[in-house]
Amino acid sequence: MTNEYLLQVYKNIKEKDKNEPEFLQAVYEVLNSIEPYVNEHPELEKNGIIERFVEPERIITFRVPWVDDSGKVQVNRGFRVQFNSAIGPYKGGIRLHPSVNVSIMKFLAFEQGLKNSLTGLPMGGGKGGSDFNPQGKSDLEVMRFCQSFMTELCKHIGADTDVPAGDIGTGKREIGFMFGQYKRIRNEFTGVLTGKGLSYGGSLGRTSATGHGLCYFANKMLDKMANTSFEGKKVIVSGAGNVGLYAVEKAMDLGATVVAVNDISGTVYNEKGINFDLLKEIKEEKRLFIKDYAALDKDAKFTENPKDLWKIKCDIALPCATQNEIDLEDAKALVANNVICVCEGANMPCTLEATDYFIENKIMFGPAKAANAGGVMVSGFEMSQNSMRYAWTFEEVEAKLKQQMENIFIEVYDCAKHYGNEYNTVLGANISGFKKVSEAMLAQGVC
Repeated sequence: MTNEYLLQVYKNIKEKDKNEPEFLQAVYEVLNSIEPYVNEHPELEKNGIIERFVEPERIITFRVPWVDDSGKVQVNRGFRVQFNSAIGPYKGGIRLHPSVNVSIMKFLAFEQGLKNSLTGLPMGGGKGGSDFNPQGKSDLEVMRFCQSFMTELCKHIGADTDVPAGDIGTGKREIGFMFGQYKRIRNEFTGVLTGKGLSYGGSLGRTSATGHGLCYFANKMLDKMANTSFEGKKVIVSGAGNVGLYAVEKAMDLGATVVAVNDISGTVYNEKGINFDLLKEIKEEKRLFIKDYAALDKDAKFTENPKDLWKIKCDIALPCATQNEIDLEDAKALVANNVICVCEGANMPCTLEATDYFIENKIMFGPAKAANAGGVMVSGFEMSQNSMRYAWTFEEVEAKLKQQMENIFIEVYDCAKHYGNEYNTVLGANISGFKKVSEAMLAQGVC
């Protein structure tokens, strides 16, 4: 990055937010990659667009008291970061995980704005969550927490203001409890949350959307850049939550063999292919771990190190777990094993060094804000259906998802190619997303 304007903005952010490494990482990556576009548009500096672009419009922090099953009062911390509403109401998930802090919330909300821009739908960027861990909690404990969380959050959201969704730790159960409390307090039935159950306004295809969309994006990339597809390829997938699980399903549907998956308990490998039905039963229905899957698959090999996944020979790698799970050493191992395509299902799962290494070695790379946009896209579809008081079939949703994910790839690819490197899809995604947001910010004046 050599542009003096961008360097000064980043320097200021680094001084103000020096204790927020995830946010600084995300900001640096974006500013570095949009430099060619900023060089062409001096009006951005004149109007202070970048300074406003990297500063959230609003951060809400609140305490969440709740009572556990033993009658003891517990207290967690809640967040909602409303980052940018230039192109629509804030839109982004609610993450429930012990790692949640303001840096992670800000980085996710910042990235969400660009991701939502790429979908072509009128949605701004936001994110929220809490350091509450639903794992191991009873349904009643989760309900008490969700009701307390929503009691405060409901003051700051709405169908035309901010529409949260699920994320890590926040599935149908949690969304249901939150929606019920919102309806109870506000006395209104609106599309204020997405990822809802089908009986009260949810969209068919939402659960599988991020994983399926990831594979549609990757398949289009393989077709356009290498004249190939998932057919006959060996695939590895990290994380076995909604994203990873349904990436496994769609990769198999497209003709690939998924040979390995992991979670926090370790890595499981089966050269004949992972049994999706068993994996789904273990992870989605029983909420157990990969080690429990390995105990039931007689052909599987299990190791306790989740990082062993990246040493397994494959054609396509789909990191779907969490931020910074692939470092430079992992990237080198993947390239040495002749990986041809890496697509990010999680948010920022590759470090900056790993991402640069993939691009330098001309590995087809799908950056998260483009490749994993399927989830928020179908959330946008759910918002539309709620507004119309109508529901589309699964086939209709899936067809729209496939078409839009392929469109996103083409937009990102064409932009990267325009700026001189078709493999630099990070640049392509960031410039494509930023262009729409910055144009809206310019049109709306100083706000």
